[in-house]
Amino acid sequence: MTLIVGGILLTRLVEAGRVEPLFLPTPTPTRNARSHQEEGQAHFASGDLERSIKAYTEAVRLRPEDAELLAELARIQTYSSALIATQEEGSDRLQQARISIDRAVALDEDSAYAWAIRIFVYDWLAADAEDLRQQQEYFTAAEASASRALLLDPENVLALAYDAEVDVDQLRYAEALDKIQSALNLDPSSMDVHRVYGTVLESSGDYEGAIAAYSRAAQINPNLTFIYLRMGANYRRLRQMDKALEYFSRAATINSQLGIANPIPYWSIGRTYLQDGEFFIAARNLETAVVISPGNPELLGYLGIIYFKARNYQNAIATLKCAVDGCTDAEHARLLCDTLAILDCEDEEQVFRASGVAGLELGAESLEYYYTYGSALTLDKASCPEAERVFLHLDRSYGTDPIVSAIISEGRALCE
Repeated sequence: MTLIVGGILLTRLVEAGRVEPLFLPTPTPTRNARSHQEEGQAHFASGDLERSIKAYTEAVRLRPEDAELLAELARIQTYSSALIATQEEGSDRLQQARISIDRAVALDEDSAYAWAIRIFVYDWLAADAEDLRQQQEYFTAAEASASRALLLDPENVLALAYDAEVDVDQLRYAEALDKIQSALNLDPSSMDVHRVYGTVLESSGDYEGAIAAYSRAAQINPNLTFIYLRMGANYRRLRQMDKALEYFSRAATINSQLGIANPIPYWSIGRTYLQDGEFFIAARNLETAVVISPGNPELLGYLGIIYFKARNYQNAIATLKCAVDGCTDAEHARLLCDTLAILDCEDEEQVFRASGVAGLELGAESLEYYYTYGSALTLDKASCPEAERVFLHLDRSYGTDPIVSAIISEGRALCE
């Protein structure tokens, strides 16, 4: 009788949820926001910014009212924009950072850290903006954020460093140097501070000093490829091509070790070989970049320029056409599999990657692709009507530019 009563009581407790029934599967521990935050920090330190963003996004989902988490996410989103190969996608990532940081300061108006990160985000937004009015609005927001951060914490190292970066981007070099020196004195162990110091020196033409500053940043965080890309770019300006290639290759190696397929290091290597007149190896590196990101019109445009300078006009025209005008799936497959022979169209997976290209709008970033395409077309009289179409487009937007005007005149003369 006692056993029966005990059994009935146990059944009721199970039904009430106060006792777990036997033989249930072992519950999987639920990860908390702190766990995802630590994962995000680890991925950032390893150089895998995309995985870092995913981890921080999950942390924010679990703790949506945490302003510091949102600010950390915004910082990494901003840095990651430098590793995105298309201008449009990089701009989109910066807008994501803006949303994150604006949420952060709305949640905690007294967080000096959040306001400091807001300086960084809005400064990079300003540098990315093509519209001058929009650019000035972003700079104004960055400066207001600096005032707020430094009011809350006059010795906030990140606020001083990022404020110096705002000054650099508005050509206030003396003010920038004063602020970054103050930040260095307060915290010489900050990667961000040394990176900004490198930016200040690079912008003022001190490329050797910039390399030293970036090198210190890399010692603190040795897996951040955007630092090595800046070091390589500065060595290239100094015409130390071997050193430039060394640091671009280091960025590519880090990506390879992490399983990251990113075309930017190969693009940088290709640019370096092109400047050195090594057209063949420049093209090979850009082709590698295109294999990683086949639908990227900016990569195709730059590859087309290399072909043009190497006098491989057939490949130049085919590649630049996709970059400027765009191309259908079939045209894209023909370019990659037949003309350039960098994909295998017998492989279904590779054919799937040839999914068409959206052409670039004419602008400062795409201007060289347009006039190079027009010039290449003039080399065949049959293509002169197409060349004239490109020249008319250029003339409407850049006809007052003496270089563009001269290229148009020369091209038209060849077609007469």
